[in-house]
Amino acid sequence: MQFVKVIGALTLLIMISGCSWFGGEKTIPDIPEQVLYDDAMSALDAGNWALAIEKLQLLEARYPFGRFSEQSQLELIYAYYRNSEPAASRAAADRFIRLHPNHDHIDYAYYLKGLTSFEEDRNFLARFLPLDETQRDPGAALDSFESFSTLLNRYPNSEFAPDAQRRMQYLKNRLATYEIHVASYYMKREAWVAAANRGRYVVENLQETPAVPDALSIMAESYTKLGMNDLAEKALDVLRLNYPDYVIRPFSPQRFDLLYTASFGLLGEIEPATPARPVNPDRLREAEEQGQRADSSGKRSLLNRITFGTFGSDGSDEQESEQSQ
Repeated sequence: MQFVKVIGALTLLIMISGCSWFGGEKTIPDIPEQVLYDDAMSALDAGNWALAIEKLQLLEARYPFGRFSEQSQLELIYAYYRNSEPAASRAAADRFIRLHPNHDHIDYAYYLKGLTSFEEDRNFLARFLPLDETQRDPGAALDSFESFSTLLNRYPNSEFAPDAQRRMQYLKNRLATYEIHVASYYMKREAWVAAANRGRYVVENLQETPAVPDALSIMAESYTKLGMNDLAEKALDVLRLNYPDYVIRPFSPQRFDLLYTASFGLLGEIEPATPARPVNPDRLREAEEQGQRADSSGKRSLLNRITFGTFGSDGSDEQESEQSQ
């Protein structure tokens, strides 16, 4: 019995000290604050976002009250954003805003938070192909709009305010177009009340957007289907008064009963109207830059060559017109 106790004690000691035998936890050498910060900035300049995140996290953990603490937290937001980690970037921005509400560069934190949500649902294909982003879930767009709105309301003189305002206008157009897509879906399902409510929401809350005439048209058509002719006439009067060039088209499917029934819904249906799509401001900027480069060089852009001339400008038409003049 005594022998068993001795063996058990030795086994326990071996297990406890086993970590030190097999290496255990490695201690990180003490690195000066200035060296860590310089390494992080070098990684950011080189585009090595993962290494920059590692250095910035270590800098904040080792020197939480150092002279580079606040700046490293700002840089960490940007590094997460460039490393395609939107959740971590927003969390870092929220943490910085909570810890430093009176910081001189807090507007930068709000701007990066909004920019992160703005770019979150844009994948590689959406950057180069004409995909309709307005039919996606607008959750990220709403978050981005809220961050940019806070930036403009609290810091209207910020250097990031003009770009934030431009992106907010795009987001507003996108949200309005999304509401029109939902209203169109309700029109196809003959849910007239739901479609009219969606159109009224656009008219009341998302004014001065390209989707407003479509919203008025949906309201007029829905109210007509519901037998509310007075409301339908009011919507049509507002539409004709403010958008005299708008061509009124039905958003609900126009069915021919006999053919539609005989073909089980495959035939006898006219394609309803589709809402207009807002243009992403980044695409406008990229198109302008490509056009300027093409005008200066006279060569086809890479995007123009890859897409066989579908996208990107080669500047040849403008050169020919100039030569002809």
